[in-house]
Amino acid sequence: EKRPFGVCLIKEGREVGTAAVPEPVGCLAAIEQWDMPQLGVFQLVARGGGRFRIREMRVAPNHLISAEVEPIPPDAAADTVDPLCREVVQAIVEKVGAERFPAPLRLDDAAWLGFRLAEMLPLEARVKQELLELTDAGQRLERLHALLVKQGISDPR
Repeated sequence: EKRPFGVCLIKEGREVGTAAVPEPVGCLAAIEQWDMPQLGVFQLVARGGGRFRIREMRVAPNHLISAEVEPIPPDAAADTVDPLCREVVQAIVEKVGAERFPAPLRLDDAAWLGFRLAEMLPLEARVKQELLELTDAGQRLERLHALLVKQGISDPR
Protein backbone atom coordinates (compact mmCIF):
# COMPACT_ATOMS: atom_id res chain seq x y z
CA GLU A 1 0.00 0.00 0.00
CA LYS A 2 3.09 2.25 -0.06
CA ARG A 3 2.37 3.34 3.52
CA PRO A 4 5.24 3.85 5.97
CA PHE A 5 5.48 1.72 9.09
CA GLY A 6 7.33 2.19 12.36
CA VAL A 7 10.48 0.41 13.44
CA CYS A 8 11.43 0.37 17.12
CA LEU A 9 14.09 -1.45 19.09
CA ILE A 10 12.60 -4.14 21.33
CA LYS A 11 12.91 -3.07 24.96
CA GLU A 12 11.44 -6.27 26.46
CA GLY A 13 10.27 -9.50 24.91
CA ARG A 14 10.99 -11.22 21.62
CA GLU A 15 10.50 -10.47 17.95
CA VAL A 16 8.09 -13.35 17.48
CA GLY A 17 5.23 -14.65 19.60
CA THR A 18 3.66 -12.43 22.23
CA ALA A 19 3.93 -8.71 21.47
CA ALA A 20 7.20 -7.19 22.63
CA VAL A 21 7.55 -3.88 24.45
CA PRO A 22 9.16 -1.35 22.06
CA GLU A 23 11.42 1.57 22.91
CA PRO A 24 9.42 4.80 22.84
CA VAL A 25 11.43 6.34 19.97
CA GLY A 26 11.73 4.74 16.54
CA CYS A 27 11.85 5.68 12.90
CA LEU A 28 9.54 5.38 9.95
CA ALA A 29 10.40 3.03 7.12
CA ALA A 30 8.92 2.37 3.70
CA ILE A 31 9.27 -0.75 1.59
CA GLU A 32 11.07 0.12 -1.64
CA GLN A 33 11.36 -3.39 -3.10
CA TRP A 34 10.07 -6.80 -2.17
CA ASP A 35 10.20 -10.33 -3.49
CA MET A 36 8.86 -13.69 -2.36
CA PRO A 37 11.36 -16.25 -3.68
CA GLN A 38 9.40 -19.04 -2.01
CA LEU A 39 6.08 -19.25 -0.24
CA GLY A 40 6.24 -17.57 3.16
CA VAL A 41 9.70 -16.01 2.65
CA PHE A 42 9.85 -12.30 1.92
CA GLN A 43 12.93 -10.36 0.90
CA LEU A 44 12.49 -6.65 1.59
CA VAL A 45 14.44 -3.50 0.90
CA ALA A 46 13.22 -0.71 3.16
CA ARG A 47 14.32 2.92 3.43
CA GLY A 48 14.37 4.61 6.82
CA GLY A 49 12.65 7.94 7.33
CA GLY A 50 11.95 10.42 10.10
CA ARG A 51 11.95 9.68 13.80
CA PHE A 52 8.87 9.47 15.98
CA ARG A 53 7.87 9.10 19.62
CA ILE A 54 5.11 6.68 20.59
CA ARG A 55 2.21 8.49 22.27
CA GLU A 56 -0.23 5.59 22.66
CA MET A 57 0.15 1.92 21.79
CA ARG A 58 -2.35 -0.88 21.17
CA VAL A 59 -1.81 -4.61 20.82
CA ALA A 60 -4.26 -6.52 18.61
CA PRO A 61 -5.37 -10.09 19.45
CA ASN A 62 -2.87 -11.35 16.84
CA HIS A 63 -0.09 -9.48 18.77
CA LEU A 64 0.36 -6.84 16.05
CA ILE A 65 1.30 -3.52 17.64
CA SER A 66 -0.12 -0.26 16.34
CA ALA A 67 0.48 3.15 17.81
CA GLU A 68 -0.29 6.82 17.66
CA VAL A 69 2.99 8.63 17.21
CA GLU A 70 4.27 12.17 17.07
CA PRO A 71 7.08 13.09 14.69
CA ILE A 72 10.35 14.27 16.19
CA PRO A 73 11.46 17.42 14.35
CA PRO A 74 14.73 17.26 12.43
CA ASP A 75 17.82 18.22 14.39
CA ALA A 76 18.79 21.87 14.41
CA ALA A 77 21.72 22.48 12.08
CA ALA A 78 25.09 22.15 13.76
CA ASP A 79 27.71 24.82 13.15
CA THR A 80 30.46 22.36 12.30
CA VAL A 81 30.92 18.77 11.23
CA ASP A 82 33.37 16.66 13.19
CA PRO A 83 36.37 15.96 10.89
CA LEU A 84 37.01 12.46 12.28
CA CYS A 85 33.38 11.41 11.81
CA ARG A 86 33.37 12.80 8.26
CA GLU A 87 36.64 11.02 7.46
CA VAL A 88 35.29 7.66 8.69
CA VAL A 89 32.00 7.98 6.79
CA GLN A 90 33.82 9.05 3.64
CA ALA A 91 36.18 6.05 3.88
CA ILE A 92 33.25 3.64 4.33
CA VAL A 93 31.34 5.18 1.40
CA GLU A 94 34.42 4.85 -0.82
CA LYS A 95 34.90 1.23 0.27
CA VAL A 96 31.31 -0.02 -0.24
CA GLY A 97 30.14 2.40 -2.95
CA ALA A 98 28.06 5.58 -2.83
CA GLU A 99 25.04 3.80 -4.38
CA ARG A 100 24.53 1.98 -1.06
CA PHE A 101 23.69 5.26 0.72
CA PRO A 102 20.77 7.67 0.40
CA ALA A 103 21.54 10.31 -2.21
CA PRO A 104 22.75 12.93 -2.16
CA LEU A 105 25.74 12.30 0.09
CA ARG A 106 25.72 15.15 2.60
CA LEU A 107 29.09 14.90 4.30
CA ASP A 108 28.82 18.53 5.47
CA ASP A 109 25.43 17.99 7.13
CA ALA A 110 25.97 17.06 10.79
CA ALA A 111 22.58 15.32 11.15
CA TRP A 112 22.98 13.24 7.98
CA LEU A 113 26.57 12.38 8.86
CA GLY A 114 25.74 11.38 12.43
CA PHE A 115 22.83 9.15 11.45
CA ARG A 116 24.87 7.43 8.72
CA LEU A 117 27.80 6.82 11.06
CA ALA A 118 25.53 5.46 13.81
CA GLU A 119 23.94 3.22 11.20
CA MET A 120 27.29 1.87 9.92
CA LEU A 121 29.28 1.32 13.08
CA PRO A 122 29.02 -2.02 14.90
CA LEU A 123 27.55 -0.52 18.05
CA GLU A 124 25.36 -2.20 20.65
CA ALA A 125 21.65 -1.70 19.99
CA ARG A 126 21.30 0.28 23.25
CA VAL A 127 23.97 2.77 22.10
CA LYS A 128 22.31 3.16 18.69
CA GLN A 129 19.00 3.81 20.47
CA GLU A 130 20.59 6.54 22.60
CA LEU A 131 22.04 8.15 19.46
CA LEU A 132 18.65 7.98 17.73
CA GLU A 133 16.98 9.72 20.66
CA LEU A 134 19.40 12.67 20.70
CA THR A 135 17.86 15.76 19.14
CA ASP A 136 21.11 17.69 18.68
CA ALA A 137 23.28 16.70 15.72
CA GLY A 138 26.38 18.22 17.33
CA GLN A 139 25.93 16.13 20.48
CA ARG A 140 25.43 12.99 18.37
CA LEU A 141 28.71 13.66 16.52
CA GLU A 142 30.52 14.36 19.81
CA ARG A 143 29.36 11.01 21.17
CA LEU A 144 30.33 9.21 17.95
CA HIS A 145 33.72 10.96 17.95
CA ALA A 146 34.38 9.72 21.50
CA LEU A 147 33.37 6.17 20.52
CA LEU A 148 35.73 6.24 17.53
CA VAL A 149 38.65 7.53 19.62
CA LYS A 150 37.92 4.88 22.28
CA GLN A 151 38.28 2.25 19.53
CA GLY A 152 41.68 3.62 18.53
CA ILE A 153 40.65 5.58 15.42
CA SER A 154 43.11 8.48 15.21
CA ASP A 155 41.83 11.99 15.80
CA PRO A 156 42.81 14.43 12.96
CA ARG A 157 42.36 17.47 15.25
